[in-house]
Amino acid sequence: MEDANAAPILLFIVGPPAVGKMAVGHQIAERTGLRLLHNHMSIEPALRFFDFGHPSFVRLVEDFRRGIVEEVAKSDLPGLVFTYAWAFNLPQEAETVKGYAAPFVARGSRILYLELECSLKERLRRNETAFRLAEKPSKRDIVRSRERLLEHEERYQFNSSDEYRSRGDWLRVDITGMEAEEAAEHAIRHFQFPRLGVKRERSENA
Repeated sequence: MEDANAAPILLFIVGPPAVGKMAVGHQIAERTGLRLLHNHMSIEPALRFFDFGHPSFVRLVEDFRRGIVEEVAKSDLPGLVFTYAWAFNLPQEAETVKGYAAPFVARGSRILYLELECSLKERLRRNETAFRLAEKPSKRDIVRSRERLLEHEERYQFNSSDEYRSRGDWLRVDITGMEAEEAAEHAIRHFQFPRLGVKRERSENA
């Protein structure tokens, strides 16, 4: 197995819709050189052809995500930040995430998880921010986007239980009153990510 410090890092950012996964991922990528793959980079192109949930839509989204993951995993890039709205009340979701991680596991990479949470009131506000709407055209119908967020809030459990929070590869952060930059810095320090311009060195804790 390859040295985990030489292999690309995979960081999953999970949490409910509009919690700030993309914004925090963007800030981490800017500081570390990790590449960002946020949910809607695959969703928006597929929506141009098929409705959300259509079998062809699902296949297109999955093919895009897995293709990016596989290519980054075998590359000499520093790694990938992958945002994902993990529904913890659906058992199959854990297997889906495991499947995304598999190409990185095969290289001996560090697989890490940053879980974000914040109040519903704050998420409803963030659902309408300029950055979110610019990156996610399908969210520009504010009324429908808000309705869907509330529907999913009732149906899915987007934050984890204690079995995840106690893991050494898992960091949970309440960012209700926190800017994306601050959350990114907290994660970078916690996981000891190399920063842009700083040579990656072998760590005794790796």
